[in-house]
Amino acid sequence: MTDSFAALKNIATADGTFAIVAMDQRNTLKRMYHSVGIADPSDAELTDIKADTVQALRGVGSGFLLDPTYGVPALAQLPTDGPSYGVLVAAEPSVRGNVNGEPRTHRDPALNAQWVKDQGGDAVKFLVQLRADRTAAPGEPDITAEVLEVVKQVVADCREVGIPSVVENLIFPLAGEEPPTAQQRADRIIEAAVMLDELRPDLIKLEYPGDAASCRKLADSLHSPWAVLSAGVGFDQFAEALRVSCDEGGTSGFIAGRSIWKEAVGMSRPERQEFLGNEGRRRLDNLVKVIDGRARPYTEVVTTA
Repeated sequence: MTDSFAALKNIATADGTFAIVAMDQRNTLKRMYHSVGIADPSDAELTDIKADTVQALRGVGSGFLLDPTYGVPALAQLPTDGPSYGVLVAAEPSVRGNVNGEPRTHRDPALNAQWVKDQGGDAVKFLVQLRADRTAAPGEPDITAEVLEVVKQVVADCREVGIPSVVENLIFPLAGEEPPTAQQRADRIIEAAVMLDELRPDLIKLEYPGDAASCRKLADSLHSPWAVLSAGVGFDQFAEALRVSCDEGGTSGFIAGRSIWKEAVGMSRPERQEFLGNEGRRRLDNLVKVIDGRARPYTEVVTTA
């Protein structure tokens, strides 16, 4: 067991599971404001909503996933007393390139594990987009190989510094590809997860593969702990996906964002604080109840790291 794997305790519950609120959105959050008629939210507003979310929900979950632009600065608004929580910092560049519309992954070496630690972060979160079945056309860069090299670097960097690497993957359509069937989508999530698992990140953040059978296949395929993400679906839908992921997929918990707090976007600050302190807190508490006794503690996951 590496020091970085052991340090997962800093973002986990006392039971060794993960109940993490994701509030690292930047461009996505701006688009959410656009959708409710606010074309240009100020930096102060984007910081305030993150501060309000952490303050309202601290003490229920085990940690918060924040971005370095608005999220980490938001913590300065909060009182130093009160329940403690782990902090994951998003370390992927906010702007990424593409090849024929397909996302291309790169890493800024300055946004490294020590940089995260210096901000008070307890873990590095790094978003990639990997399709295991993508092959490069002649003359094109191999974006699959690029993803794997970046993840390898992130994992090694985190091990050297001694804080966890949390690698998030989102699948994507290849250029000209038809929408996938449910089985194709599940297979793509699992195949990519297996490739990432071979690099032994401390925790993998994954999309829900869709059903119990796919969760079982995922559980049988991984050696690293994994947490399920909410992808902005409705709360009840995510709660059910989380239950299945625990019972059938051996997930160690959740890293969920918009399913908990998305309606707060566009509210006045007093309305937002009330919503988050009541409905947001109720939702998070219910997700914690879902994983209680169901999620697999990360300490029980067999790892060769």
